[in-house]
Amino acid sequence: MTDQGSSGDGQARGAGDGAEAVASEIADAVEILTELWSLAVQETSLRLSLHQLRALRTLETTPELNLTALAERLDTGMPTASRLCDRLEAAGLLERGLHPHKRREVQLRLTAHGRRVLGDVAERRTRALAEALRSMDAAGRAQLRRGMKAFLAARDDGLPRDGGPGRR
Repeated sequence: MTDQGSSGDGQARGAGDGAEAVASEIADAVEILTELWSLAVQETSLRLSLHQLRALRTLETTPELNLTALAERLDTGMPTASRLCDRLEAAGLLERGLHPHKRREVQLRLTAHGRRVLGDVAERRTRALAEALRSMDAAGRAQLRRGMKAFLAARDDGLPRDGGPGRR
């Protein structure tokens, strides 16, 4: 790849230059991190799909959603969200209850068991990530931390607060 925006000499850019090259490297790291996290989830006593885990995390961060709101946040259809909730409820991770002020609305709530499972998953993920980070030197960890903070700040400044395209 050549740098068209520089002095015009057409010198090849290094692998770390440019948003696309960095994005590609980060995508590779995220894929490995996702695999690491998936393994941490599979080590729990209850096997959850990433979709089920995402639904539980959504209910943890935004308690007492109704089915429509959960489906919107997961960017999925109502029948899919309903079946997902059926499975989570059967596993004892989720409960449905009537809204205290809207009798026709059903709220979704995590059970104590659901909160424990999420806590276990978070703990396992943190341990797995810490193990990987221990192999980095302190300067590398500090650079990663600064880079992640900068990324999150840029994301917060550049994206809509609703979570981006396809999210409500």
